[in-house]
Amino acid sequence: MSKILIAADHAGFALKEELKKYLGNKGIRVNDLGTYSKERCDYPLYAYELAKRISEGKARRGILICKSGIGTSIVANRFPGVRASLCHNLKITKLTREHNDSNVLVLGSGFVKPDLAKRMVSAWMKTKFLGGRHLKRVKLINRIDKLIRSCAK
Repeated sequence: MSKILIAADHAGFALKEELKKYLGNKGIRVNDLGTYSKERCDYPLYAYELAKRISEGKARRGILICKSGIGTSIVANRFPGVRASLCHNLKITKLTREHNDSNVLVLGSGFVKPDLAKRMVSAWMKTKFLGGRHLKRVKLINRIDKLIRSCAK
């Protein structure tokens, strides 16, 4: 059985709940990191928790949801080894796995309706990283990440 992390803010709560049920019905174990209601909250806290766990190797993949997807993407991509990709359609969802080996799928609940989100999640989970010339680029991303972190010390 696969395992995936999921987190959202208040604007993404309803979509998160639908995706949890959808993934559970497919036999995928979902670790919900919040939020647990539609009460207003701060998306950076949820994106932080999910991205931190991915970065630490506690999980391989995660899904983040907020109204636009932009804020959670910004937070998640600050963590080493996290390649969070904001997606709005099936084509880009597949490309982000094939070319970038993304490990966090970011959805904007204001732009992606539940039926499309389910198809996107399914495609993202099934699509394999192509490697080859794309592996070279992912390795470059990782090297740049290390350079930036060494400069910050």
